[in-house]
Amino acid sequence: MKRINSSTITIGGAHASVSQRGRFADLDIDKLRGGYYTSSEVAEWLCGWAIQSAGDAVLEPSCGDGAFLEAAARRLRALGATPAKIARHLIGVEIIPAEARLATERLRTELGKSAEKIVCNSDFFAWWQASNQPAFDAIIGNPPFIRYQSFPEPHRTRAMSIMGEQGLAPNRLTNIWVPFVVAATASLKPGGRLALVLPAEILQVTYAAQLRSYLTDHFARIDVVACNELFFEKAEQEVVLLLADGALASASAGNECRVALTEAKTVSDITGSAPTLLLGRAEAKTIRHDSEKWLKYFLDNRQISFMRALREAEITTPMSTHASIDVGVVTGKNEFFVLSAEQVSALGLEGHTTPLVSRSAQLQGSKIGKADWKTLAAAGDRVHLLTINDAQAGKLSAKLRRYIEDGERKEFHKGYKCSIRKPWYLVPSVWVPDGFAFRQIYDFPRMVLNASGATSTDTIHRLRSKGASPERIIANTYTWLTAASAEIEGRSYGGGVLELEPTEAERLLMPATLNGAMPLVEVDQLVRTGYLDKVLEENARVILREHMGLSASDCKLLKSVWIKMRDRRNSRKRMSQKVSRGDAI
Repeated sequence: MKRINSSTITIGGAHASVSQRGRFADLDIDKLRGGYYTSSEVAEWLCGWAIQSAGDAVLEPSCGDGAFLEAAARRLRALGATPAKIARHLIGVEIIPAEARLATERLRTELGKSAEKIVCNSDFFAWWQASNQPAFDAIIGNPPFIRYQSFPEPHRTRAMSIMGEQGLAPNRLTNIWVPFVVAATASLKPGGRLALVLPAEILQVTYAAQLRSYLTDHFARIDVVACNELFFEKAEQEVVLLLADGALASASAGNECRVALTEAKTVSDITGSAPTLLLGRAEAKTIRHDSEKWLKYFLDNRQISFMRALREAEITTPMSTHASIDVGVVTGKNEFFVLSAEQVSALGLEGHTTPLVSRSAQLQGSKIGKADWKTLAAAGDRVHLLTINDAQAGKLSAKLRRYIEDGERKEFHKGYKCSIRKPWYLVPSVWVPDGFAFRQIYDFPRMVLNASGATSTDTIHRLRSKGASPERIIANTYTWLTAASAEIEGRSYGGGVLELEPTEAERLLMPATLNGAMPLVEVDQLVRTGYLDKVLEENARVILREHMGLSASDCKLLKSVWIKMRDRRNSRKRMSQKVSRGDAI
C-alpha cells in the first residue's frame, strides 16, 4: 500500500532534526506518518495502463514502502520480463532509509535477489539533478503532498530550481507535488506515459495553472479520472488519477492536447474496468491555455461552450465591474479580539468594539439589519470586534490596559499576525462593507446586504459597491448565472465545500446592466424560510429572460451547469459522511 504523503516522514518523522520535528508538532500525526494509503487495486490499475511492454523502463519517484513498484514488477512479469530484466528497467527513489528497505523487502517476493538493485535511497530532486534525467517509458506513483512552507531545505530549493529550468515560476503557494510532476514529465521518452495519483487541486487552484499548461504542452492526450467516493477513506484531501499519454520530444505551446475527464461513482467502478474501456468513453474537451480551470471539464462540451459564450457576451460582466470583494478582518487571534456582549461588559470594554459577523451561520437570509445583529448579541454570539484606534492606543484606559496585559501573559502578541503589528493589538482594515459574500459555500454562493453596521472576520468576504445600489447588486446575484460561474471559478475539497477567494468571487458572472430583480426584501424572506429555488425561478424570468434576453432553453442549460457541479461536490460530502459512520458503500 502506497502512502499519499510518504516523504513527509523524512521531514517530520524519526529521521528529522529536532528543529524540523518542532515545526511539524502541530500537524496531524497520521499525515506526518503517511497514514493514508493507495490500494493495491488502484496501483495495479495504473501500472496496467502505463506499462505497455516487457522492455519498458519504469520510474517511481517517491516509492515509499513499494506498493507501486510491486504492481509495476507484476505488470512487467505478466508481459514476459524476467526478474533480472526488471531490475535493469525498474527504478524506485525513496528518501527515507527505512521505507527504502521496506520497498526492497516487498520486491523480494516477486523478484528474489534482483530486488536489491531497484530502490535508490535518495531525495528525488537530488537524484534527478545528478542522473542526467534518464529517459523512461512510464512513470508511476503518488508524490507527496506537502505545502511549500513545510518543505525544508535543501530539498525545496532543488525542487523549485528544476521547475525554473523547465520554464515554470513557482511561488510560496506551490505544493511540492507540482515539481514532482514537472520533473517526472521531463524524464519521459517521446511517447512515454505518466500515471500519478494527484490532489484534485490540479484541476482548480491558481498555483497549478502553469502546470496545467505545461502538461498540455508536453502530451498528446491527458485523462483525469475522478471518483465521487474518496480514494482514501481517512483523508479529507480529494485526489484524482492523472494519466498522460504520448509525451512529446519537445514542448509545444500550440500542441492540440486531447483532455478528457472521467468520473466514476466508486473506486471499484474504476479498478473493475479495463483502462482502455473506461477512458474510451470519455468525451474530449476543447481546452484553453489561459487561466481556465480544468474543473470546468466535468461539464459536457455543450455546457462548456455555453458558459464560455456567456463570459464573452455583452450581456454579462464579472462581479468586479459592479463591486470589489475583499477578505474580512484578519485579527491574528480571534480568542482575544472577538468577544461576546457579556465579555465586553465584564471586561469594561464598552466603546472599544465594532459590531461584527464572525460566522456564516449568523447570516440567515439575503440581508442583515441592526435588529438581526442585536438578536445575535443577545443570544451570546461573539459579535463584537475589539477595535482600538491610534488615539486610544496612546492613552489606554485602565481596563483596556489590563486586558491587553492579560493577552500578553498568554503570549497572544507573539503570534505571527500580531507580532508584525506595532502595537500588536491594533487590528488593521476594520471597515464596514456594503455587503457580505460567503467564502465557504454549501448550496449557493450567497451574498448578503449589510444594513447592520457590522464588519466581518476573514471567514466571510466583504463586498463594496463601485457605484450601483448595493441592494440591486446583491439582488442580481441570486441567479443560476452567478451560481453556475461560482462552481466553475471556485475550488472544492474532499468534504464537498466550495470555496471562493476574493479574486475568484470577483470573476463571478453578473448581468452587465442591473435592470431588475426580485425585491431583496422578498428574497430575504424566501431564503430565510428555505425557498431559495423560488427566488432563482423568479429571477430567471425577470433577470435572465426579460432583461438579458436568454431563452427558456438557455436558462435550462444554465441551471443544469449549476446543478451538475453542485451535486458533484455534494455527493462527495455524502460519501465522506457514510465512510465516517462506517456505513456500507
